[in-house]
Amino acid sequence: MRPIYQNTVIQIDIAEGACFLSCANCTRHIGHHRNPGFMSLETIAAAIDSLEGFSGRIGCMGGEPTLHPRFSDVLALFRRKIPDKAKREFWTSGWKWATYKDEIFETFDRNRIAFNSHTQANGKHQPLLVAIEEVVDDPELRKLLIDNCPFQARWSASITSRGAYFCEIAASMGQLFGIPGWPVEPGWWKKTPAEFQDQVEQFCGKCSGALPLPAYSDGQGGRLGPTKDVISPGNVERLKKMGSPKVARGHYEVWDRKLSAEDIDRLRSGWQPRSFRSFIAYSPEDYHAASQG
Repeated sequence: MRPIYQNTVIQIDIAEGACFLSCANCTRHIGHHRNPGFMSLETIAAAIDSLEGFSGRIGCMGGEPTLHPRFSDVLALFRRKIPDKAKREFWTSGWKWATYKDEIFETFDRNRIAFNSHTQANGKHQPLLVAIEEVVDDPELRKLLIDNCPFQARWSASITSRGAYFCEIAASMGQLFGIPGWPVEPGWWKKTPAEFQDQVEQFCGKCSGALPLPAYSDGQGGRLGPTKDVISPGNVERLKKMGSPKVARGHYEVWDRKLSAEDIDRLRSGWQPRSFRSFIAYSPEDYHAASQG
C-alpha cells in the first residue's frame, strides 16, 4: 500500500452524499445516504489547515460540490487558504456550470479541473460494494489483493465531516455507515501503511476496489431511468439497516458468487480499474468536442 504522504492529491469532500445525478455503482455511493449533507466552512478551513506541509495538491469534491449552499464562499476559502493555484484541484459533474464558471476558473487551473457530466454513452463504473470478505475465502489471497488495491494506489486520501481517511472510498463508506475517521489535525497525512491498518481492517473487507470485477454502465447519471448497484449480500443487509433509499426501492442486484484465484487471474485480463471514460474533460466544451469525434 502507498503511504498517505505520497498521494498526489488529498480530497476534501464538501458535499457528502449530495448529487443531482444517480449513477449506477457511484464511487461516492450516491443514492444510499438518508441525509446528504454539506461540510461547514469552518470544517473546510480546518481540513485545509491540517494539510500544511503536504507536498501534493488539495482537492475539492463531492458528491457534487457546486450543490454546496455556500459554494462561492468555499471557492474564496480555497483561494485564500491555498495561495498557490497549482495546488488546488476540482471535481464536478457540471451543476450550475454557467453560474460558477468564472469563479471556478479563477480558483483552479484548467488542467486541474475534472469535469464529468456523465452524458457519455460509454461511461462505466466498477462496483465498490461487493465485499471482498464475502467473495474471496482465502485470507492470504484476500490480503494480497487488498495490499495491491489499484484505487488506494492511484486515488486519494480524503477528509469528510466525520474525519480523515487513508482512502477516498473508505471515506465515502465512513460517511455512509457512520464510521468516524481520524481527527483532522496537523500531520495526520504522514501515516504509513503500518499506521493506518486500523482503517484497512474497518473498510477494505467491505469494499471491492481490490477485485477485478466487470465495469457496468453508469446509466448516464440516471438519465436512462433508475440505476442499479451491484452489492454483496452482507452489504445489502448493512444498507437496509441504515435505511438506504436506493436499497429500499429495490434498485440493486446481488453479487453472490465466490471468486477463486483462477477466477481472479481470468478476470484481470482486460481489467481497467479507475477507467470510467475514454478522454479527459475540463469543461462542457471538451465533452462536446469529444462527442464530435
